[in-house]
Amino acid sequence: MKLLALLIGLVIERLATQLFHLRELRWLDRLIDAGFNAVDRVQRWPTLIPVGLLAVLLILPVLLIRLALADTLYGFPYLILAIVVLFFSLGPKDIGEDIDEYCKALEAGDEEHIVRSAKALMESDVPEDPMERVQRVEQAVCVQANNRLFAVIFWFVLLGPVGAWAYRVTDLVRRRAVFKATREETRIDERIVVAATTLHGWLAWIPARLTAIGYGMAGDLDGALSAWKSGDESRGLSQGEQSERLLARVGAGALALQTLDGESAVDRGIRGGTAASGLVFRLLFIWAAVIAAMTLYGWSV
Repeated sequence: MKLLALLIGLVIERLATQLFHLRELRWLDRLIDAGFNAVDRVQRWPTLIPVGLLAVLLILPVLLIRLALADTLYGFPYLILAIVVLFFSLGPKDIGEDIDEYCKALEAGDEEHIVRSAKALMESDVPEDPMERVQRVEQAVCVQANNRLFAVIFWFVLLGPVGAWAYRVTDLVRRRAVFKATREETRIDERIVVAATTLHGWLAWIPARLTAIGYGMAGDLDGALSAWKSGDESRGLSQGEQSERLLARVGAGALALQTLDGESAVDRGIRGGTAASGLVFRLLFIWAAVIAAMTLYGWSV
């Protein structure tokens, strides 16, 4: 049942692009903000506890619906729930579309569009140097693929729609905390940001490493292994930052791209974006094959 829901959900993911704006879930911002205000009033507790409780409250409706459905009507209501929850848990934006937008901007030479599309992938300030920007975008694709796609699939296979939604909820809480911390008029306690990123980092840790291994299988294995061994992510970084550094480094190693003689930053950027997109979708097919095999042999229900 999970495999069928996953396949249908991924097909909808590719076809229902006009509905992607619904996955931004802006209406949850007020609930998360109210939760942050409540966290501020609970000074005696470690901040991670009330932030975790906020996440649990947001996950609870999906959990209750799942328990209420059980296996009624031969599991058909569960299938519908799984497809709907999976659709809203993936993304919120399609990584393939973001890469296409970036490549189109490079082809058009529209600097403003290039910066905007690169920032959508990097979720941080964009370097001014064109070649540095190209490399950072390639790394960002490898990081975002895990956050938007593979980690959601991992938790969906492990815990069903509740697992997929739990991962997305921690990401929504993390994003909102980081956003509010950067705005002077809405600035929140730094402890809330740390707690939110820590909670999300815990759920991202295992899928990030599985995704990094997959990059080696889908790309240049020697380059991926060399990149994995080349750095120590543990010094002074949060668990989430460690995972992102690992994904960026191993993904770039698996791409194994070198700038060709006489190649412009535009051509290099298009080639790198296309290669990163290909790496992600090759890995997606590998994951689908593995999940199908697990289902066939009764390891996943």
